[in-house]
Amino acid sequence: MASIPKLLEISGLRVAFPGEAGPVEVIHDLDLAVSAGETLALVGESGSGKSVTSLAVTRLLDYAGGRITQGRMNYVDRAGTSHDLARIAADEMRTLRGPEIAMIFQEPMTSLNPVLRVGEQIAEAVMLHQGLSEAEALEEARRLLERVRIADAPRQLQRYPFELSGGMRQRVMIALALSCRPRLLIADEPTTALDVTVQAQVLRLLRQLQAESGMAMIFITHDMGVVAELADRVAVMRLGQKVEEGGVEEIFARPQHPYTKALLAAVPVLGALSGETLPRAFDIEGVVSAPQDTVRADAAPVLEIHDLTTRFPVRRNFRLRAQVHAVEHVSLSVQPGETLSLVGESGCGKSTTGRSIIRLEQPNSGEIRLEGADISHLTRTSEATLHRDVQFVFQDPFASLNPRLTIGFSIAEPMLTHNIAKGAEAERRVHELLREVGLTPEHAQRYPHELSGGQRQRVCIARALASSPKLIIADEAVAALDVSIRAQVVNLLMGLQRRLGLAMIFISHDMAVVERVSHRVAVMYLGQIVEIGPRQAVFNNPGHAYTARLLAAVPIPDPAQRNRAMAFDDSEVPSPLRALDDPPIVAPLVQIGPDHFVARHSVGGRY
Repeated sequence: MASIPKLLEISGLRVAFPGEAGPVEVIHDLDLAVSAGETLALVGESGSGKSVTSLAVTRLLDYAGGRITQGRMNYVDRAGTSHDLARIAADEMRTLRGPEIAMIFQEPMTSLNPVLRVGEQIAEAVMLHQGLSEAEALEEARRLLERVRIADAPRQLQRYPFELSGGMRQRVMIALALSCRPRLLIADEPTTALDVTVQAQVLRLLRQLQAESGMAMIFITHDMGVVAELADRVAVMRLGQKVEEGGVEEIFARPQHPYTKALLAAVPVLGALSGETLPRAFDIEGVVSAPQDTVRADAAPVLEIHDLTTRFPVRRNFRLRAQVHAVEHVSLSVQPGETLSLVGESGCGKSTTGRSIIRLEQPNSGEIRLEGADISHLTRTSEATLHRDVQFVFQDPFASLNPRLTIGFSIAEPMLTHNIAKGAEAERRVHELLREVGLTPEHAQRYPHELSGGQRQRVCIARALASSPKLIIADEAVAALDVSIRAQVVNLLMGLQRRLGLAMIFISHDMAVVERVSHRVAVMYLGQIVEIGPRQAVFNNPGHAYTARLLAAVPIPDPAQRNRAMAFDDSEVPSPLRALDDPPIVAPLVQIGPDHFVARHSVGGRY
């Protein structure tokens, strides 16, 4: 890349935000460069300065309260004219933003206008930057949707963002970014919240589009597997500084900085436990973990579910027209000390299953037993028992904590609700729980906004433990965390299970983390369990084609294997929405190994 002219050169960049005691500098003397056709990955944990760097390049920083205090950002446009992005006027920057430099944000639902159809939003950008008529812009929008591999593009143009899946929304965002034919595309964590299969689709799409157009790309992520799949060069950032930079093969094979080594060491690698039957925590800071042999197979199940069915009505003009078959005749059980993982793509029903157990969603039918007691039809007594003995840990800890309550009161609330402890005893227990999850008693006086994402998730776990539950349901509890924080939280959950004998339902789309924590795995597809069995059997010998598809989509943190996913099956999963007279066929499970069951329709490799 050294002989290719630089498209963007950043030198000595400093960025500051206003603070109570004066400006707070968050980017310190940053030097970066990206050439035409090159993919530069910016990696690092939350707070390292990756996203602030992207906002500085696009000058969206001006609208976020930040200020470039020093440095140059030299960008060469199509005509060969150089622009110092750090100093040009806002009007001049607007002419570059879109046709020259485009950006894809992490969360498409917050970036797309919910009251405008997809076609209108893409056409608006095309008309603004290319000067086409409305009819021509809509035709260009259709072509762009086809270019990002969205099937039936004319129909999708008429849909609203909430009617599309997460993967399709992200592809619409890519189409919007490409509508102006940029020479530099900045992608800020565009795959973080996506399922592994959708992530694989988006990564392959970006590679293909880059090869077709020759655009440069700055890809911001904390997922080193994604970096290995996509990047040409890698720049590692920590606390606003670049600590290491090099070719992707060099960074992965011979990392020099201790922080880079720690980042790579924290990356979960699928297949790491292929030769072991039991889960094992991450090895952090040189501490080698032991197998997690905690299952009490001789005890009665903590939870038993038989034929659980949850459907959501779809009404038009106040009449029931269709149903979303979110959970269809699901049966499973969880032993004391066992971790059962529910895996599958968005919309497969795994979260609805967890929410139905704790009655955040009301099941249509089925039997739920908690320690042998039937709680299918809640009474005042059984509802109190359910909410005490089964606790839920949500994906977004900030949204699940009351911003007006101190951490201490949030943790104490379940104790007060269930009359477990009061007064000084409750305070003592709060301090004990904070220590249990790796925090200090001083954190009890803080508010959620004063903690990091990892600390907030630890608080949510402490709150879940406050009622001394028998079962914890963790719904994507580590999905939004950095790799090192993710490893710490996973180890925390496994340590608590070992000490307290907790049963756990772990809902996740991260197959490498699932391999680490699971005793058994249940794979869900369109509301049904299509495979369930011991983790080693399911991962090493998947009996269902959908399980194999999930495993094949996992990015491997090894640049030498980046072409492995080019043959990946990226077909769209059918919708669980069905007409009233069209119920789904529930495939019975057949045994193919010890405690290993697969949906009958899958025998022969089809689904």
